[in-house]
Amino acid sequence: MDFKTSTAGTATTVAADALLVIVASAEAAAALEKPLADEFARALRDGDLDAKPAQVLYAHRVAGVKAARVAFAFAGGATARAFRRALAAGLAALKGGGARTLAVCPAGFGTLSASHGEAVAVVAAEATYLYRETKPSAPTPSRLKTLTVVCTDKAEAGAVAEGLRTGEALAEGVTLAREWANRPGNHCTPTHLAQQALAMARSHGLKVEVLERKDCEKLGMGSFLAVAQGSEQPPKFIVMRWMGSAKADAPVVLVGKGITFDTGGISLKPAAEMDEMKFDMGGAASVLGTMAAVARLKAQVNLVGIVVATENMPSGRAVKPGDVVTSMSGQTIEILNTDAEGRLILCDALTYAERFKPAAVVDIATLTGACVIALGHHRSGLFSPDDALAAELQAAGDAAFDPAWRLPLDDEYDEALKSNFADLGNVGGRAGGAVTAAMFLKRFAGKLRWAHLDIAGTAWKSGAAKGATGRPVPLLTHFVLGRAR
Repeated sequence: MDFKTSTAGTATTVAADALLVIVASAEAAAALEKPLADEFARALRDGDLDAKPAQVLYAHRVAGVKAARVAFAFAGGATARAFRRALAAGLAALKGGGARTLAVCPAGFGTLSASHGEAVAVVAAEATYLYRETKPSAPTPSRLKTLTVVCTDKAEAGAVAEGLRTGEALAEGVTLAREWANRPGNHCTPTHLAQQALAMARSHGLKVEVLERKDCEKLGMGSFLAVAQGSEQPPKFIVMRWMGSAKADAPVVLVGKGITFDTGGISLKPAAEMDEMKFDMGGAASVLGTMAAVARLKAQVNLVGIVVATENMPSGRAVKPGDVVTSMSGQTIEILNTDAEGRLILCDALTYAERFKPAAVVDIATLTGACVIALGHHRSGLFSPDDALAAELQAAGDAAFDPAWRLPLDDEYDEALKSNFADLGNVGGRAGGAVTAAMFLKRFAGKLRWAHLDIAGTAWKSGAAKGATGRPVPLLTHFVLGRAR
């Protein structure tokens, strides 16, 4: 979809197939041009529209309005959150029609800013995304091709245009992450993820290196390879670089868990909902999406993305409960549960990340069901021993409407990882499972400014709306852009 701004004309005269008026309040509606104000008032009076947040009224061929299709979306407030919610509701009402061009006219939100423009691009992409890769019978995609934001003057249009530019990059990253996470395990294998990364090298100007099994063996990645040994699919350790700043500037490193399908290994998962374990590479997908967004914006920052990709399968070669492996750091690990595999592949990646002398390292993983129990599906779990880094990530999530919540890393939790046969076990007890998983990773991040995002509750949705969300690409992109020069 193409995004534009316009200062030519008004809501009633703008040239578009459809007009979406986002109304902050009843008072704002009364201040609209007369045909629109009268239509809104009539709808309230006749009971066709409730003045409640995210309520939408569709009207066809309103007299005095150039656009043939008009939708009013009531926000119930002038906050950024209210704006986004009403925008999403309005787009849902219009995306399935015959309109190819859409004009958006916010009313009652004051002077529009870059954040409004960013919201328009991101919400529009989310509303019109449709998975089709393995579903030829999917509904017809939205016909919307162009979206124009109606602005009052050139200064406002300039600010909105800058936000649209950022939003388009974010939208590309989120869509990429959703697309790869949605693909089934026989389509999205570690090899396919590596091929996607190499394609991004050509399309986005990234430098990409793919380490094969033999390369990982030479590096001593015994923990990562232990998870991979039960699968027929070869593991891939993918390293992507965006060098947008001076070579001497320390990079940000993002590490994504890329379990392209997780059976649980020998500690086999129950059959119910196991199909959703194709989403267990959501962390890897978010790294791909963030790299795409940052590169598209040509951000003046150095960014390294690491994707650790493998399946976790049961077979005669699979690692067993009680096996002891040696990680790249030299620490030995007793694998008490083969379904706690994400931390086993991430720990070697954290050790590998030390070579970049990074300014900060963030790992992203669909790591624990315990995090879902703790936080549900609204906020990702955030862990870090570094207060400043944690605050930076939390602020980025708030700004991007992709929030996280910080959880503890008290030393007492480390007791649960003691092992009689290795330096540490890969699981503790059931209590505090999200915390002990983070404590495991902390053992391998001692030389780093490090944070961990557990996205098990936010990377995908179940039920009728089953599918990937693309989170936390918005949080990560805002975080990285905040470090750009």
